[in-house]
Amino acid sequence: MRVLVVLPTYNEAANIENVLSRVRGALPGARVLVVDDNSPDGTAEIAEKAAEQLGGIDVLRRPGKAGLGSAYRAGFRWGLESGFDAMVEMDSDLSHDPDDLVGLVALVEEGYELVIGSRYVPGGSIPDWSLMRRLLSKGGNVYADALLGLGVRDSTAGFRVYRANLLQQIELDTVRADSYGFQIEMTYRSRQHGARIAEVPIRFVDRALGTSKMSAYTVVEALGLVTWWGAGRLFQALRRLGGRG
Repeated sequence: MRVLVVLPTYNEAANIENVLSRVRGALPGARVLVVDDNSPDGTAEIAEKAAEQLGGIDVLRRPGKAGLGSAYRAGFRWGLESGFDAMVEMDSDLSHDPDDLVGLVALVEEGYELVIGSRYVPGGSIPDWSLMRRLLSKGGNVYADALLGLGVRDSTAGFRVYRANLLQQIELDTVRADSYGFQIEMTYRSRQHGARIAEVPIRFVDRALGTSKMSAYTVVEALGLVTWWGAGRLFQALRRLGGRG
């Protein structure tokens, strides 16, 4: 199975060389695609130098910062056009442990179409987070599951593997959400297409170097989109009931 690891970057000069080395070590047979949004700190240049040393790495340069969801869509399209069988998404700041890649990819090889590295299944953890941050994240996941019937505990997780056939069914050009909203929308779309989904426990840690890209807007955007999608789901259910009457 040909695997592509997609790493979106913006100002990750402090982390990119280390994460690339560790990803190549964990999955030596995989290819890595760095999707860089014109980082002013030289992230793309560092990634290209690492590619010369490590091999199996490509850098997709974009003209400017366009968001996490946009970066993943670009990376997934690149992977589909290049004939990869599975695509990994993960952060470039080592908050996701590259050593966990082996277990996630193994389940895709067993037939799952989406495998999520989950903080909220037994064995998963977030050791560095405050109680308030945990409650906000956990509450958002419970809210999304209640409105959308996702059947997963961590729909906002950004560490996951998709089979290529599922990404083709989802039609990436129609996905519009970003950040947390992107993860939820992709989970929702996967469920709508009847995908086999598994969750694997991971230990999520905050970045040690660099600056977090998370903002209050990303949370508000995600909750607003979930409410909108949930209303649409309810409307469709009512229409079906009305058609039977």
